[in-house]
Amino acid sequence: MHAQSPDLDAIVGLMREHKDARVLDLGCGGGHVTFNVSPLVKEIVAYDLSPEMLNVVARAARERGLDNVSTRQGTVESLPFDADSFDVVLSRFSAHHWRDLDAALREAARVLKPGGMLAIVDTVTSGIPLVDTYLQAIELLRDCSHVRNYSRAEWEAAIARAGLQPRSVSAFRLRLDFNAWVERMNTPQLHVDAIRSLQNAVSLQATRHFETEPDGSYCIDVGLFQATKRA
Repeated sequence: MHAQSPDLDAIVGLMREHKDARVLDLGCGGGHVTFNVSPLVKEIVAYDLSPEMLNVVARAARERGLDNVSTRQGTVESLPFDADSFDVVLSRFSAHHWRDLDAALREAARVLKPGGMLAIVDTVTSGIPLVDTYLQAIELLRDCSHVRNYSRAEWEAAIARAGLQPRSVSAFRLRLDFNAWVERMNTPQLHVDAIRSLQNAVSLQATRHFETEPDGSYCIDVGLFQATKRA
């Protein structure tokens, strides 16, 4: 899912007209956005909290001959970049790990140039309390660095609070293979068993919403949120 999916294709599509851009990949993880976008732009900075992930990205960039890729380590709530220094800020499947969504979005707005673009992809909750609580529970069991998934309304409000102008939202529905989902994070077996127990015990409303399959595989809703910094 991280290496190839419709939302990643959509991000790449957005960047085809930004060949002279300096881009920030916020919470770059394994570098999938960085590697797909770098051939289309002037420069891209892969930014992450994890030095280990940044080492992986830097090594892979060298192996691929991507000489316009650099890496920088730090938190999203306090970016070590000057104001108005990026044309585009991108982020994909990172925001649900952020400790302070508002602070991170304010920082993204600060480092964007006037007229610059923000594009963020993340899992989107339904806004239904029971379904939302269940999703947060299995996400936390799978990965204890999880903070929160937000609804579309919460995302749009947070983007506006950061002083950015919301532009558009694109929706995607992605299937997660259960075994790959937990293996990717080395989820402890105790937590895997707890997730499966919740999947079997939760109400039919949640089972239907996520299209949960007998092996635990299920579907999530994903949003691509675009915004611009007022000129």
